[in-house]
Amino acid sequence: MTVRSLWCASVLSLLSLTPPLWATEISCRNEDGKPVDWYIIYKLPKYMRHEAAGSGLEYMIMDSLTVVWKLSKNLINMTKSALGQTLQQLYQVYESKKNSTAYVMYNDGPPGKMNYSWKHGHTKGFLLLDKSQGFWVIHSIPEFPPFPQKGYHYPPTGQRNGQTAICLTFQYDQFAKIDKQLLCYNPNVYNCSIPKIFCPELSNLQELCKGSKLPPVPQKQCLSKLHSAQGESLLSFAKTQSYHEDIYLTWMAPKLKTDLLVESWQRKGREFFSNCSLPYHVYNANLIKTPWNSSFSTYDDHSKWCVSRRYEDQWTCIGDLNYAPQQAKRSGGFICMQNQHIYKAFRQLVYRYYGCRVS
Repeated sequence: MTVRSLWCASVLSLLSLTPPLWATEISCRNEDGKPVDWYIIYKLPKYMRHEAAGSGLEYMIMDSLTVVWKLSKNLINMTKSALGQTLQQLYQVYESKKNSTAYVMYNDGPPGKMNYSWKHGHTKGFLLLDKSQGFWVIHSIPEFPPFPQKGYHYPPTGQRNGQTAICLTFQYDQFAKIDKQLLCYNPNVYNCSIPKIFCPELSNLQELCKGSKLPPVPQKQCLSKLHSAQGESLLSFAKTQSYHEDIYLTWMAPKLKTDLLVESWQRKGREFFSNCSLPYHVYNANLIKTPWNSSFSTYDDHSKWCVSRRYEDQWTCIGDLNYAPQQAKRSGGFICMQNQHIYKAFRQLVYRYYGCRVS
């Protein structure tokens, strides 16, 4: 059974859903509206090999309650999607104008502007928090999310290619670390609210929100250990614009002490080939296969992620930089974890990758 037919069958189950019970704390919300420690979305490309074109809105999802890929019963442009459920909390805060809650939206290609900002990092995401807890979403979708006053929708520019998004729930103390990491990211903030009660913990985000000149970053690479609200151990890699090296090959692979299989958007005629010149190698994936035997090329996939080549290492990293020469001059980063379920789900997607050239 193909991805398209599976999705059509699952739509019927929508009628039997009961309204979700909303918790009071800010957190990632899965597509059932339940608070979760984390979720990962993989929006599928519009064009899949050996299949008729889809809508470009189908997606598969896994979360801390369901640790395997499942094809969503929703489309990603629906408010019942996990992204829609999660963002609804932010939109409610915007409407209420609470001064006890902070939020930030950033994207190098913000809504309504496909003029990409080269002054900022190649980075996309949003976060929402109060003094107790919040979430951080890192994604690869251009022109997303919409401005709060516009309400939830999904941009046509994000439909053709595959996309990824990871949502992580954090207790408040972790956002001081995230604030420092985002200084290294140098994100293009296009909508935000950081009330004074969040200083000095979120001083960098407050300056970004004002559009002020950023303070100098003392180092070219920023590495931070984070813990999700339920104790998931995470490594946050953030490189500044002054670090003119490929993040996968020269930093992440040696730091994690593992060879990496990288899936990121490649353009025909501009491919970045696998590299075995350093002790830890980086291999470029070229064909992704879903659990339902559909497949797609990296040319049709705008996601940015990598996994350790060896199964025993179990590293998975999701972020916002492509494996491409021009990305060496852009700031951005990745969240990495050694969750065995996440690793298995992503490692099994890599159906084919390029070997290294022999000179």
